[in-house]
Amino acid sequence: MDLATSLDHLDEQQLRTLVQQLMGEVAVRDGQIATRDQVIHTKQTHIDQLTHELAMYKRWRYGKRSEQLNAAQLSLLQETMDEDLAAIEGELAALRDAPVATPQKPQAPRRLRLPAELPRTDIHHEPASTQCPCGCQMQRIGEDVSEKLDFVPGVFTVERHIRGKWVCTQCETITQAPVPAQVIDKGIPTAGLLAQVLVAKYADHLPLYRQAHIFARAGVALPDSTLGDWVGVCGLRLQPLVDALRTEMLGRTVLHADETPVQMLTPGAGKTQRAYLWAYTPTSYDSLRAVIYDFAPSRAGAHCRIFLQDWHGKLVTDDYSGYKAGFATGITELGCMAHARRKFHELHANHQSQIAAQVLELFGALYGVEREVAELPADARRRIRQDRAVPIASTLHQWLIAQRQRVPDGSGTARALDYSLKRWEALTRYLDDGDAPIDNNWVENQIRPIALGRKNWLFAGSLRGGQRAAAVMSLIQSARLNGHDPYAYLKDVLTRLPTQKNHQIAELLPHRWTPAA
Repeated sequence: MDLATSLDHLDEQQLRTLVQQLMGEVAVRDGQIATRDQVIHTKQTHIDQLTHELAMYKRWRYGKRSEQLNAAQLSLLQETMDEDLAAIEGELAALRDAPVATPQKPQAPRRLRLPAELPRTDIHHEPASTQCPCGCQMQRIGEDVSEKLDFVPGVFTVERHIRGKWVCTQCETITQAPVPAQVIDKGIPTAGLLAQVLVAKYADHLPLYRQAHIFARAGVALPDSTLGDWVGVCGLRLQPLVDALRTEMLGRTVLHADETPVQMLTPGAGKTQRAYLWAYTPTSYDSLRAVIYDFAPSRAGAHCRIFLQDWHGKLVTDDYSGYKAGFATGITELGCMAHARRKFHELHANHQSQIAAQVLELFGALYGVEREVAELPADARRRIRQDRAVPIASTLHQWLIAQRQRVPDGSGTARALDYSLKRWEALTRYLDDGDAPIDNNWVENQIRPIALGRKNWLFAGSLRGGQRAAAVMSLIQSARLNGHDPYAYLKDVLTRLPTQKNHQIAELLPHRWTPAA
Protein backbone atom coordinates (compact mmCIF):
# COMPACT_ATOMS: atom_id res chain seq x y z
CA MET A 1 0.00 0.00 0.00
CA ASP A 2 1.47 3.38 -1.06
CA LEU A 3 1.49 6.47 1.17
CA ALA A 4 -1.30 8.24 -0.75
CA THR A 5 -3.68 5.29 -0.35
CA SER A 6 -2.88 4.92 3.36
CA LEU A 7 -3.73 8.60 3.94
CA ASP A 8 -7.02 8.60 1.99
CA HIS A 9 -9.10 7.70 5.06
CA LEU A 10 -7.78 10.65 7.10
CA ASP A 11 -9.79 13.86 7.30
CA GLU A 12 -8.29 17.35 7.18
CA GLN A 13 -7.78 17.69 10.96
CA GLN A 14 -6.13 14.29 11.22
CA LEU A 15 -3.79 15.18 8.38
CA ARG A 16 -2.80 18.41 10.17
CA THR A 17 -2.17 16.46 13.37
CA LEU A 18 -0.06 13.90 11.49
CA VAL A 19 1.97 16.64 9.78
CA GLN A 20 2.63 18.37 13.13
CA GLN A 21 3.66 15.06 14.68
CA LEU A 22 6.04 14.31 11.81
CA MET A 23 7.49 17.82 11.96
CA GLY A 24 8.02 17.42 15.69
CA GLU A 25 9.87 14.13 15.16
CA VAL A 26 12.02 15.74 12.48
CA ALA A 27 12.81 18.65 14.82
CA VAL A 28 13.80 16.24 17.61
CA ARG A 29 16.04 14.29 15.25
CA ASP A 30 17.56 17.51 13.91
CA GLY A 31 18.26 18.57 17.49
CA GLN A 32 19.86 15.23 18.30
CA ILE A 33 22.01 15.42 15.18
CA ALA A 34 23.01 19.00 15.98
CA THR A 35 23.91 18.03 19.54
CA ARG A 36 25.94 15.05 18.33
CA ASP A 37 27.70 17.21 15.73
CA GLN A 38 28.49 19.78 18.41
CA VAL A 39 29.94 17.10 20.71
CA ILE A 40 32.03 15.71 17.84
CA HIS A 41 33.19 19.21 16.90
CA THR A 42 34.12 20.04 20.51
CA LYS A 43 35.95 16.75 20.92
CA GLN A 44 37.83 17.14 17.64
CA THR A 45 38.76 20.72 18.55
CA HIS A 46 40.18 19.48 21.84
CA ILE A 47 42.09 16.74 20.02
CA ASP A 48 43.47 19.28 17.53
CA GLN A 49 44.55 21.58 20.38
CA LEU A 50 46.27 18.74 22.23
CA THR A 51 47.91 17.50 19.03
CA HIS A 52 49.29 20.97 18.35
CA GLU A 53 50.43 21.28 21.96
CA LEU A 54 52.08 17.85 21.77
CA ALA A 55 53.98 18.80 18.62
CA MET A 56 55.10 22.05 20.24
CA TYR A 57 56.33 20.26 23.36
CA LYS A 58 58.19 17.68 21.27
CA ARG A 59 59.90 20.47 19.36
CA TRP A 60 60.93 22.11 22.64
CA ARG A 61 61.99 18.79 24.16
CA TYR A 62 63.92 17.25 21.28
CA GLY A 63 64.74 20.15 18.95
CA LYS A 64 67.79 22.36 19.04
CA ARG A 65 67.74 25.00 21.75
CA SER A 66 69.31 28.41 22.17
CA GLU A 67 68.21 28.95 25.78
CA GLN A 68 70.92 30.24 28.06
CA LEU A 69 70.25 27.85 30.95
CA ASN A 70 72.61 26.30 33.42
CA ALA A 71 72.79 22.53 33.93
CA ALA A 72 70.33 22.45 36.85
CA GLN A 73 67.80 24.63 35.03
CA LEU A 74 68.13 22.53 31.88
CA SER A 75 67.49 19.33 33.86
CA LEU A 76 64.36 20.86 35.40
CA LEU A 77 63.13 21.94 31.98
CA GLN A 78 63.70 18.50 30.47
CA GLU A 79 61.91 16.64 33.27
CA THR A 80 58.93 19.00 32.99
CA MET A 81 58.80 18.44 29.24
CA ASP A 82 58.81 14.65 29.78
CA GLU A 83 55.94 14.96 32.28
CA ASP A 84 53.96 17.22 29.95
CA LEU A 85 54.44 14.90 26.98
CA ALA A 86 53.22 11.88 28.95
CA ALA A 87 50.19 13.80 30.24
CA ILE A 88 49.21 15.11 26.79
CA GLU A 89 49.58 11.68 25.19
CA GLY A 90 47.39 10.24 27.96
CA GLU A 91 44.68 12.83 27.29
CA LEU A 92 44.78 12.15 23.57
CA ALA A 93 44.52 8.39 24.12
CA ALA A 94 41.43 8.92 26.28
CA LEU A 95 39.78 11.23 23.73
CA ARG A 96 40.30 9.16 20.63
CA ASP A 97 37.72 6.46 20.02
CA ALA A 98 39.88 4.40 17.67
CA PRO A 99 43.28 3.16 18.81
CA VAL A 100 46.28 4.81 17.26
CA ALA A 101 47.42 2.96 14.14
CA THR A 102 50.44 0.78 14.76
CA PRO A 103 53.58 1.58 12.77
CA GLN A 104 54.71 -0.70 9.93
CA LYS A 105 57.71 -1.88 11.91
CA PRO A 106 56.76 -1.70 15.58
CA GLN A 107 59.69 -1.55 17.94
CA ALA A 108 59.81 -3.97 20.82
CA PRO A 109 59.29 -2.07 24.08
CA ARG A 110 62.49 -1.68 26.04
CA ARG A 111 61.58 -2.85 29.51
CA LEU A 112 64.08 -2.09 32.24
CA ARG A 113 65.83 -5.16 33.57
CA LEU A 114 65.47 -5.09 37.33
CA PRO A 115 68.65 -5.89 39.28
CA ALA A 116 68.82 -9.55 40.30
CA GLU A 117 70.16 -8.70 43.75
CA LEU A 118 66.99 -6.87 44.83
CA PRO A 119 64.79 -8.85 47.24
CA ARG A 120 61.71 -10.27 45.61
CA THR A 121 58.21 -10.94 46.90
CA ASP A 122 56.06 -13.45 45.06
CA ILE A 123 52.40 -12.50 44.68
CA HIS A 124 50.27 -15.31 43.27
CA HIS A 125 47.14 -14.68 41.22
CA GLU A 126 45.00 -17.77 40.63
CA PRO A 127 41.46 -18.05 39.23
CA ALA A 128 38.66 -17.96 41.75
CA SER A 129 37.62 -21.40 40.53
CA THR A 130 39.55 -24.10 38.67
CA GLN A 131 36.39 -26.06 37.88
CA CYS A 132 35.79 -26.04 34.12
CA PRO A 133 32.25 -25.16 32.92
CA CYS A 134 32.13 -28.66 31.36
CA GLY A 135 32.43 -30.15 34.84
CA CYS A 136 36.07 -31.28 34.82
CA GLN A 137 38.81 -30.18 37.21
CA MET A 138 41.42 -28.07 35.44
CA GLN A 139 45.15 -28.76 35.69
CA ARG A 140 47.88 -26.15 36.08
CA ILE A 141 50.06 -26.07 32.94
CA GLY A 142 52.26 -23.06 33.58
CA GLU A 143 52.35 -19.44 34.65
CA ASP A 144 53.12 -15.90 33.50
CA VAL A 145 55.47 -13.84 35.66
CA SER A 146 55.72 -10.05 35.55
CA GLU A 147 57.96 -7.99 37.81
CA LYS A 148 57.16 -4.59 39.24
CA LEU A 149 59.56 -2.31 41.08
CA ASP A 150 58.36 -1.36 44.55
CA PHE A 151 59.75 1.14 47.01
CA VAL A 152 59.32 1.23 50.75
CA PRO A 153 61.05 4.45 51.87
CA GLY A 154 64.73 3.61 51.82
CA VAL A 155 64.46 0.13 50.25
CA PHE A 156 63.79 -1.17 46.74
CA THR A 157 62.08 -4.53 46.34
CA VAL A 158 60.57 -6.38 43.40
CA GLU A 159 57.07 -7.78 43.30
CA ARG A 160 56.82 -10.93 41.17
CA HIS A 161 53.22 -11.27 40.01
CA ILE A 162 52.72 -14.95 39.17
CA ARG A 163 49.56 -15.78 37.22
CA GLY A 164 49.03 -19.49 36.97
CA LYS A 165 47.64 -21.01 33.77
CA TRP A 166 44.96 -23.68 34.14
CA VAL A 167 43.60 -25.96 31.43
CA CYS A 168 40.78 -28.47 31.22
CA THR A 169 42.11 -31.77 29.88
CA GLN A 170 38.75 -32.63 28.35
CA CYS A 171 37.70 -29.46 26.44
CA GLU A 172 41.12 -27.72 26.51
CA THR A 173 39.65 -24.53 28.00
CA ILE A 174 42.41 -22.32 29.47
CA THR A 175 41.77 -19.89 32.30
CA GLN A 176 43.98 -17.41 34.14
CA ALA A 177 43.51 -14.71 36.76
CA PRO A 178 43.25 -11.21 35.19
CA VAL A 179 46.16 -8.78 35.33
CA PRO A 180 45.69 -6.46 38.33
CA ALA A 181 44.73 -2.93 37.24
CA GLN A 182 47.54 -0.37 37.49
CA VAL A 183 47.72 3.41 37.18
CA ILE A 184 50.43 2.93 34.56
CA ASP A 185 49.31 0.03 32.40
CA LYS A 186 52.09 -2.51 31.71
CA GLY A 187 54.58 -0.34 33.57
CA ILE A 188 57.10 -1.53 36.12
CA PRO A 189 56.33 0.85 39.03
CA THR A 190 54.02 -0.11 41.84
CA ALA A 191 51.74 2.41 43.47
CA GLY A 192 54.27 2.66 46.30
CA LEU A 193 57.09 3.73 43.99
CA LEU A 194 54.86 6.25 42.20
CA ALA A 195 53.77 7.70 45.54
CA GLN A 196 57.41 8.02 46.60
CA VAL A 197 58.34 9.90 43.41
CA LEU A 198 55.38 12.28 43.76
CA VAL A 199 55.96 12.98 47.46
CA ALA A 200 59.69 13.49 46.93
CA LYS A 201 59.05 15.91 44.05
CA TYR A 202 56.10 17.89 45.38
CA ALA A 203 56.43 17.61 49.18
CA ASP A 204 60.18 17.22 49.67
CA HIS A 205 60.91 19.40 46.61
CA LEU A 206 63.44 17.02 45.04
CA PRO A 207 63.62 17.40 41.24
CA LEU A 208 63.52 14.18 39.27
CA TYR A 209 67.18 14.31 38.26
CA ARG A 210 68.15 14.33 41.96
CA GLN A 211 65.81 11.42 42.63
CA ALA A 212 67.41 9.53 39.73
CA HIS A 213 70.83 9.97 41.40
CA ILE A 214 69.43 8.72 44.72
CA PHE A 215 67.87 5.68 43.06
CA ALA A 216 71.12 4.93 41.23
CA ARG A 217 72.98 4.83 44.55
CA ALA A 218 70.39 2.27 45.71
CA GLY A 219 71.23 0.07 42.72
CA VAL A 220 68.39 0.96 40.32
CA ALA A 221 69.03 3.07 37.23
CA LEU A 222 65.85 4.96 36.33
CA PRO A 223 66.24 7.57 33.57
CA ASP A 224 64.89 11.07 34.19
CA SER A 225 62.61 10.67 31.18
CA THR A 226 61.04 7.52 32.68
CA LEU A 227 60.35 9.28 35.97
CA GLY A 228 58.92 12.20 34.01
CA ASP A 229 56.53 9.88 32.15
CA TRP A 230 55.33 8.44 35.46
CA VAL A 231 54.72 11.86 37.01
CA GLY A 232 52.86 13.09 33.94
CA VAL A 233 50.49 10.12 33.89
CA CYS A 234 49.91 10.26 37.67
CA GLY A 235 49.08 13.95 37.47
CA LEU A 236 46.49 13.23 34.78
CA ARG A 237 44.94 10.36 36.77
CA LEU A 238 44.76 12.36 40.02
CA GLN A 239 43.11 15.44 38.49
CA PRO A 240 39.51 14.09 38.94
CA LEU A 241 40.18 13.93 42.69
CA VAL A 242 41.17 17.61 42.75
CA ASP A 243 38.07 18.50 40.71
CA ALA A 244 35.87 16.63 43.20
CA LEU A 245 37.59 18.38 46.11
CA ARG A 246 36.99 21.76 44.47
CA THR A 247 33.27 20.95 44.09
CA GLU A 248 33.02 20.18 47.81
CA MET A 249 34.96 23.30 48.76
CA LEU A 250 32.65 25.54 46.74
CA GLY A 251 29.78 24.18 48.84
CA ARG A 252 31.14 26.07 51.88
CA THR A 253 29.88 29.53 52.79
CA VAL A 254 33.20 31.02 53.95
CA LEU A 255 36.53 30.59 52.14
CA HIS A 256 40.04 31.99 52.29
CA ALA A 257 42.00 33.07 49.19
CA ASP A 258 45.59 34.17 48.72
CA GLU A 259 48.27 34.05 46.05
CA THR A 260 52.06 33.89 45.83
CA PRO A 261 54.42 34.49 42.89
CA VAL A 262 56.24 31.61 41.18
CA GLN A 263 58.66 31.89 38.29
CA MET A 264 57.55 30.00 35.17
CA LEU A 265 59.88 29.21 32.30
CA THR A 266 58.68 30.17 28.85
CA PRO A 267 59.85 27.24 26.66
CA GLY A 268 61.67 28.42 23.57
CA ALA A 269 62.32 31.87 25.02
CA GLY A 270 65.08 30.89 27.43
CA LYS A 271 63.75 33.06 30.23
CA THR A 272 61.18 33.06 32.99
CA GLN A 273 58.06 35.06 33.61
CA ARG A 274 56.20 35.68 36.84
CA ALA A 275 53.28 33.30 37.34
CA TYR A 276 51.12 32.87 40.45
CA LEU A 277 49.97 30.03 42.63
CA TRP A 278 46.55 30.82 44.09
CA ALA A 279 45.40 29.02 47.24
CA TYR A 280 41.82 28.44 48.42
CA THR A 281 40.74 26.79 51.65
CA PRO A 282 37.79 26.65 54.08
CA THR A 283 38.34 28.31 57.43
CA SER A 284 40.03 26.66 60.39
CA TYR A 285 36.57 26.45 62.02
CA ASP A 286 35.24 24.31 59.14
CA SER A 287 35.07 20.54 59.39
CA LEU A 288 36.42 20.29 55.83
CA ARG A 289 40.19 20.25 56.06
CA ALA A 290 41.41 20.95 52.55
CA VAL A 291 43.41 23.32 50.40
CA ILE A 292 43.43 23.68 46.62
CA TYR A 293 46.26 25.35 44.76
CA ASP A 294 45.49 26.82 41.36
CA PHE A 295 48.42 27.69 39.08
CA ALA A 296 47.86 30.62 36.72
CA PRO A 297 50.16 32.55 34.36
CA SER A 298 49.37 35.90 36.00
CA ARG A 299 47.86 37.64 39.02
CA ALA A 300 44.80 38.82 37.10
CA GLY A 301 41.61 38.68 39.15
CA ALA A 302 39.94 36.75 36.32
CA HIS A 303 41.72 33.60 37.50
CA CYS A 304 40.02 33.85 40.90
CA ARG A 305 36.62 34.38 39.27
CA ILE A 306 37.14 31.36 37.00
CA PHE A 307 37.97 29.17 40.00
CA LEU A 308 35.00 30.38 42.08
CA GLN A 309 32.58 30.39 39.12
CA ASP A 310 29.11 31.34 40.44
CA TRP A 311 29.99 30.85 44.11
CA HIS A 312 28.47 33.56 46.34
CA GLY A 313 29.79 33.34 49.86
CA LYS A 314 32.14 35.23 52.14
CA LEU A 315 35.74 35.43 50.97
CA VAL A 316 38.61 36.32 53.31
CA THR A 317 41.37 38.14 51.41
CA ASP A 318 44.01 40.81 51.69
CA ASP A 319 43.59 44.16 49.97
CA TYR A 320 44.62 42.97 46.49
CA SER A 321 42.47 44.68 43.86
CA GLY A 322 42.10 41.49 41.79
CA TYR A 323 39.35 40.30 44.14
CA LYS A 324 37.25 43.47 43.79
CA ALA A 325 35.40 42.35 40.66
CA GLY A 326 34.17 39.27 42.54
CA PHE A 327 32.87 41.43 45.36
CA ALA A 328 30.84 43.40 42.80
CA THR A 329 29.08 40.21 41.65
CA GLY A 330 27.71 39.06 45.00
CA ILE A 331 30.71 37.73 46.96
CA THR A 332 30.97 39.28 50.43
CA GLU A 333 34.38 40.64 51.35
CA LEU A 334 35.95 39.74 54.69
CA GLY A 335 39.07 41.75 55.50
CA CYS A 336 42.23 40.49 57.16
CA MET A 337 42.85 42.04 60.57
CA ALA A 338 46.40 40.65 60.56
CA HIS A 339 47.27 42.81 57.54
CA ALA A 340 45.92 45.90 59.29
CA ARG A 341 47.88 45.07 62.46
CA ARG A 342 51.03 44.39 60.42
CA LYS A 343 51.14 47.98 59.15
CA PHE A 344 51.41 49.28 62.71
CA HIS A 345 53.79 46.53 63.80
CA GLU A 346 56.21 47.58 61.05
CA LEU A 347 55.99 51.20 62.24
CA HIS A 348 56.72 50.15 65.80
CA ALA A 349 59.55 47.77 64.86
CA ASN A 350 61.26 50.19 62.47
CA HIS A 351 60.59 53.59 64.06
CA GLN A 352 59.49 52.87 67.68
CA SER A 353 56.25 54.74 66.94
CA GLN A 354 54.28 55.49 70.13
CA ILE A 355 51.03 55.66 68.16
CA ALA A 356 51.71 52.21 66.78
CA ALA A 357 52.48 50.87 70.26
CA GLN A 358 49.11 52.10 71.54
CA VAL A 359 47.08 50.64 68.68
CA LEU A 360 48.87 47.30 68.91
CA GLU A 361 47.42 46.87 72.40
CA LEU A 362 43.89 47.19 71.01
CA PHE A 363 44.65 44.72 68.22
CA GLY A 364 46.04 42.39 70.87
CA ALA A 365 42.79 42.63 72.83
CA LEU A 366 40.79 41.58 69.75
CA TYR A 367 43.07 38.60 69.21
CA GLY A 368 42.79 37.73 72.90
CA VAL A 369 39.05 37.23 72.43
CA GLU A 370 39.72 35.05 69.37
CA ARG A 371 42.04 32.76 71.30
CA GLU A 372 39.31 32.17 73.88
CA VAL A 373 36.56 31.37 71.35
CA ALA A 374 38.64 29.35 68.88
CA GLU A 375 37.29 25.97 70.03
CA LEU A 376 33.68 27.06 70.64
CA PRO A 377 30.65 26.44 68.37
CA ALA A 378 29.84 29.20 65.88
CA ASP A 379 26.81 30.52 67.85
CA ALA A 380 28.80 30.83 71.07
CA ARG A 381 31.71 32.41 69.21
CA ARG A 382 29.44 35.06 67.71
CA ARG A 383 27.76 35.79 71.04
CA ILE A 384 31.05 36.32 72.88
CA ARG A 385 32.38 38.48 70.05
CA GLN A 386 29.30 40.68 70.28
CA ASP A 387 29.68 41.02 74.04
CA ARG A 388 33.43 41.54 74.26
CA ALA A 389 35.03 42.19 70.86
CA VAL A 390 32.51 44.73 69.51
CA PRO A 391 33.26 47.31 72.26
CA ILE A 392 37.01 46.87 71.65
CA ALA A 393 36.54 47.30 67.89
CA SER A 394 34.44 50.45 68.47
CA THR A 395 37.15 51.94 70.67
CA LEU A 396 39.79 51.05 68.09
CA HIS A 397 37.79 52.69 65.29
CA GLN A 398 37.30 55.92 67.23
CA TRP A 399 41.00 55.98 68.12
CA LEU A 400 42.00 55.50 64.46
CA ILE A 401 39.76 58.39 63.37
CA ALA A 402 41.11 60.69 66.07
CA GLN A 403 44.75 59.91 65.28
CA ARG A 404 44.23 60.34 61.52
CA GLN A 405 43.23 63.98 62.10
CA ARG A 406 46.54 64.62 63.83
CA VAL A 407 49.07 63.10 61.45
CA PRO A 408 50.18 64.62 58.11
CA ASP A 409 49.17 63.11 54.80
CA GLY A 410 51.75 60.93 53.13
CA SER A 411 53.46 59.78 56.31
CA GLY A 412 53.91 56.12 57.16
CA THR A 413 51.54 56.50 60.11
CA ALA A 414 48.88 58.06 57.85
CA ARG A 415 49.17 55.18 55.38
CA ALA A 416 48.75 52.64 58.17
CA LEU A 417 45.71 54.48 59.54
CA ASP A 418 44.16 54.85 56.08
CA TYR A 419 44.53 51.13 55.37
CA SER A 420 42.36 50.23 58.37
CA LEU A 421 39.87 53.09 58.04
CA LYS A 422 39.15 52.50 54.36
CA ARG A 423 38.57 48.77 54.95
CA TRP A 424 36.92 49.02 58.35
CA GLU A 425 33.59 47.53 57.28
CA ALA A 426 35.27 44.50 55.70
CA LEU A 427 37.68 44.14 58.65
CA THR A 428 34.87 43.93 61.21
CA ARG A 429 32.31 41.77 59.36
CA TYR A 430 33.67 38.74 61.18
CA LEU A 431 32.09 40.05 64.40
CA ASP A 432 28.60 39.25 63.08
CA ASP A 433 29.38 35.72 61.83
CA GLY A 434 30.62 32.96 64.09
CA ASP A 435 31.87 30.98 61.06
CA ALA A 436 34.07 33.85 59.85
CA PRO A 437 37.72 34.21 60.96
CA ILE A 438 39.41 37.40 62.07
CA ASP A 439 42.19 37.20 59.49
CA ASN A 440 43.60 35.37 56.48
CA ASN A 441 46.43 33.65 58.34
CA TRP A 442 45.00 30.16 57.85
CA VAL A 443 45.51 30.16 54.09
CA GLU A 444 48.84 31.97 54.41
CA ASN A 445 50.03 29.03 56.52
CA GLN A 446 49.10 26.69 53.67
CA ILE A 447 51.23 28.71 51.24
CA ARG A 448 54.39 28.48 53.37
CA PRO A 449 55.37 25.01 52.03
CA ILE A 450 55.27 26.50 48.53
CA ALA A 451 57.75 29.19 49.55
CA LEU A 452 60.16 26.47 50.68
CA GLY A 453 59.77 24.53 47.44
CA ARG A 454 60.24 27.69 45.39
CA LYS A 455 63.85 27.85 46.61
CA ASN A 456 64.52 24.32 45.39
CA TRP A 457 62.73 23.92 42.10
CA LEU A 458 63.61 27.47 40.99
CA PHE A 459 60.66 27.76 38.60
CA ALA A 460 57.80 25.87 37.00
CA GLY A 461 58.86 24.39 33.68
CA SER A 462 55.58 25.19 31.90
CA LEU A 463 51.99 26.23 32.51
CA ARG A 464 50.86 22.61 32.29
CA GLY A 465 53.67 21.58 34.65
CA GLY A 466 52.65 24.25 37.15
CA GLN A 467 49.02 23.12 37.02
CA ARG A 468 50.07 19.50 37.55
CA ALA A 469 52.24 20.50 40.51
CA ALA A 470 49.34 22.49 41.98
CA ALA A 471 47.00 19.49 41.70
CA VAL A 472 49.37 17.02 43.36
CA MET A 473 50.37 19.51 46.06
CA SER A 474 46.67 20.12 46.78
CA LEU A 475 46.19 16.43 47.60
CA ILE A 476 49.43 16.19 49.58
CA GLN A 477 48.73 19.26 51.73
CA SER A 478 45.07 18.27 52.21
CA ALA A 479 46.23 14.84 53.38
CA ARG A 480 48.51 16.53 55.91
CA LEU A 481 45.68 18.73 57.16
CA ASN A 482 43.66 15.58 57.85
CA GLY A 483 46.51 13.96 59.76
CA HIS A 484 47.51 11.50 57.02
CA ASP A 485 50.99 10.55 55.90
CA PRO A 486 51.07 11.82 52.26
CA TYR A 487 53.03 8.77 51.11
CA ALA A 488 50.56 6.29 52.65
CA TYR A 489 47.64 8.29 51.27
CA LEU A 490 48.93 8.52 47.70
CA LYS A 491 50.07 4.90 47.68
CA ASP A 492 46.60 3.68 48.65
CA VAL A 493 44.81 6.10 46.30
CA LEU A 494 47.01 5.14 43.33
CA THR A 495 46.36 1.48 44.13
CA ARG A 496 42.58 1.87 44.21
CA LEU A 497 42.14 4.57 41.58
CA PRO A 498 42.24 2.32 38.46
CA THR A 499 39.20 0.32 39.66
CA GLN A 500 37.35 3.11 41.50
CA LYS A 501 34.00 3.96 39.91
CA ASN A 502 33.58 7.57 38.80
CA HIS A 503 30.58 8.21 41.04
CA GLN A 504 32.59 6.95 44.04
CA ILE A 505 35.69 9.06 43.41
CA ALA A 506 34.87 11.32 46.38
CA GLU A 507 35.54 8.38 48.73
CA LEU A 508 39.24 8.84 47.99
CA LEU A 509 39.35 12.51 49.00
CA PRO A 510 41.71 13.17 51.94
CA HIS A 511 38.97 14.10 54.43
CA ARG A 512 37.03 10.90 53.66
CA TRP A 513 39.89 8.52 53.02
CA THR A 514 40.36 5.42 55.12
CA PRO A 515 43.14 2.95 54.26
CA ALA A 516 42.03 -0.14 52.36
CA ALA A 517 41.65 -3.18 54.60
